[in-house]
Amino acid sequence: MSPHLRPACFFLLFGLLSAPSPLVAELPAGLQQNAPNTNTEAVRALRHQDPQWESVKLHLPDPATATEEQLETVADVLRARRFPEDALDYYLYALRRGGSNVMLLNKIGVTQLELRHTGAARTYFQRAIQLQKKDPVAWNNLGAVEYMDGRFSSSISDYSRAIKLDKRSAIYHSNLATALFEEKRYKDARAQFKIALQLDPEVAHHDGTGGLTAHMLSPEDHARYCFEMARLYAELGDETNMLHYLTIASEGGFDVLGEMRSDTTLDRYRKDTRVLLLVQNAKALRSGRASIGDTPNNVPPLPPVQPN
Repeated sequence: MSPHLRPACFFLLFGLLSAPSPLVAELPAGLQQNAPNTNTEAVRALRHQDPQWESVKLHLPDPATATEEQLETVADVLRARRFPEDALDYYLYALRRGGSNVMLLNKIGVTQLELRHTGAARTYFQRAIQLQKKDPVAWNNLGAVEYMDGRFSSSISDYSRAIKLDKRSAIYHSNLATALFEEKRYKDARAQFKIALQLDPEVAHHDGTGGLTAHMLSPEDHARYCFEMARLYAELGDETNMLHYLTIASEGGFDVLGEMRSDTTLDRYRKDTRVLLLVQNAKALRSGRASIGDTPNNVPPLPPVQPN
């Protein structure tokens, strides 16, 4: 879910090299422990070596005079341009200038989550929930923190809370499915993925960058996940996506043919030439050899020349 971005209102400040980091004392109460550390500043310096930064930095507004809307818009743009540390600064400036607390707390938390600062992200999402207990976005985002920390049971609870508050979000159902997958509740996971796809057929391809809502795209066991997605698409009669996910699962080392044998939905495809070919190609790819399916016109290689 990507929020509508207002038209950028940049001020030209030719002497400004970068946005100053917010002082610890200026952070919202209870969040001082999440101030930028040395590591963050080192990463920021590396990002500033990107040639794109030279054009961006000339258009950053003065936090002392810009409105909260302008500061938030700048932060959105910085985050979209992959300068998350600077985006955090401007989100905090907007928050101190009286910006929408819950929305900004979610944006700050999601940006922290993208930086893998799960402790800081959790604090911001919890603050958002304290301010608005029925905010489904904050519950979903808190679920994403728990998911990243390996607390899958808590993650499932948070995602379920978000869905109870907003049943029409494909991302919430997709996130819940991913957490259920980690708990090996494959049938329940497929049911949630199915709902997500009904709500948004492209949900698996959204990364949520720049938005309010954290979207966990894939569990750690990616090959098994892809097989389960193939099974779901087979149930939906979508052979194109079924074959796509079977290919990724097979390339990841998953025993596609063996698992298909014990699955009533996929068993009928087990001897399909398309499936046999993708498995053959995946094995060749994993072993570092070119597959016969990759040769021109599928012509077999010539036999070795026998010595005289």
